Amino acid sequence: MSISAEAVATSDKSQDRDWWRGAVIYQIYPRSFQDSNGDGIGDLKGITARLPHIAALGADAVWISPFFPSPMKDFGYDVSNYTDVDPMFGTLSDFDGMIAEAHRLGIKVMIDLVMSHSSDQHPWFIESRSSRFNPKADWYVWADARPDGTPPNNWLSIFGGSAWHWDPTRMQYYMHNFLTSQPDMNLHNAEVQDALLDMTRFWLKRGVDGFRLDTINFYFHDKELRDNPALDPSRRNASTAPAVNPYNFQEHLYDKNRPENLEFLKRFRAVLNEFPAIAAVGEVGDSQRGLEIVGEYTSGDDKMQMCYAFEFLAPDALTPERVVETQHAFSAAAPEGWVCWAFSNHDVIRHVSRWGQEVLDRDSYAKMLSGILLSQRGSVCLYQGEELGLTEADIAYADLQDPYGIQFWPEFKGRDGCRTPMVWDAQALQAGFSTAERTWLPIPVEHQLHAVSAQYGDPSSVLEQYRRFLAFRKAHPAFAKGEIEFLPVEASLLTYQRHHGNETILCIFNMSATSVSGTLPAGEWEALEGHGFEAARDGKNIELPAWGGFFARQV
Repeated sequence: MSISAEAVATSDKSQDRDWWRGAVIYQIYPRSFQDSNGDGIGDLKGITARLPHIAALGADAVWISPFFPSPMKDFGYDVSNYTDVDPMFGTLSDFDGMIAEAHRLGIKVMIDLVMSHSSDQHPWFIESRSSRFNPKADWYVWADARPDGTPPNNWLSIFGGSAWHWDPTRMQYYMHNFLTSQPDMNLHNAEVQDALLDMTRFWLKRGVDGFRLDTINFYFHDKELRDNPALDPSRRNASTAPAVNPYNFQEHLYDKNRPENLEFLKRFRAVLNEFPAIAAVGEVGDSQRGLEIVGEYTSGDDKMQMCYAFEFLAPDALTPERVVETQHAFSAAAPEGWVCWAFSNHDVIRHVSRWGQEVLDRDSYAKMLSGILLSQRGSVCLYQGEELGLTEADIAYADLQDPYGIQFWPEFKGRDGCRTPMVWDAQALQAGFSTAERTWLPIPVEHQLHAVSAQYGDPSSVLEQYRRFLAFRKAHPAFAKGEIEFLPVEASLLTYQRHHGNETILCIFNMSATSVSGTLPAGEWEALEGHGFEAARDGKNIELPAWGGFFARQV
């Protein structure tokens, strides 16, 4: 059997253990990416068919949200079998075909592991709840009631109410940080850790290149079950949970963020190191200590390669000052660490809507934000549809699927607005996503107008700007690997330099709806082309249009 040059190149690339540093990772929400069988729900064969779009965009890897067997109470984040594919999404053979096609196109594949909790339909939990003395009795977090029958402590669920649910068979409470149908696993039990690490090896042997770890800071709880203290109202914010959720009223010292997690992450990293060039990114869900925890989890080379926190997923407006403060805070909290930045994902309002409610020129605004995200120090996650400039969809209550939104409606409308199906063809039924008469979530008309087919090849489109800038990023290693140095903020101008080797690149963004004048810093600067932004330059003076950008190399 002969091996093609392409296969050799792919194999050589796969041996680069540092591929993740500065990588651009494209998140796929499988229910909403592409439906291949006409049932109105996306699937693995659909993902395979659309991988060329991601390759043409210029992303280095994909992160695929859960596709495992599940009752779908939380749409796959409630896993009932960790080593198979839900029939809704296809088969293990379909998964293998998707991996093969991604690798043929030079795309790494990362999958979403949910290890803090499972579905209550998982055989492990069914056995655990059957009695107090079965072999898996201690695989989940169980506790006796207080003498008055109330839960063992004051811990709260992110999805509302107590984090404890009464089980009449065991006559005990079990812990659930999310839905009552998502019981928390007891990672203090070494057998649980071993089972989860064996599951990790299962997917590594099938060829995945890495993982996104869901709620990575929720793995351990305080063995003493101590009450969380109240959080000072001045420190509350809505980045971990919506503002209407009392979850924000506590300082979560004991139900998550436990120090025992560091040793487990070392065990997990050791499993990754059994295979070549594997990487993982952890989701740190904590609005008070997020960056500090990222620093702990990514320090050294024996835990996570990278984590992402919620600083840029929060509702707070994005300003030059906020970008600078966030990067400085990360540098202080994680001097040895590496971060993966994201502006949008499947859990938050799409950033063009979240930050741009008053913006009239949404496309120019989206382009400017893409340039900022893709030129920061760190790796990057792009969420499907972000490259089209999609806004948050307005979903009617009757069409809601997300239990989180149903619980807190109408003050919080849930996550369905960012999860609507991808739009491929502006002229086709269901925008080319599906041939079904009805899709699992409705497709907004305004999204269909921004479909891939309507933007592809149009140099003024958001899609083509993403493609241009990703190529520009790859042409200059300073963006992926370099250090970052911020210059003082002037007016609405965000200015920083990226340094790598002998190259220094100047980046200036006008984060306002009006043109702004600025002055280049000391030194000789050669304007760079190919990034898609325009600015007028007269010697040291530049004029940036609304939402404009300027890039130059120091000579």
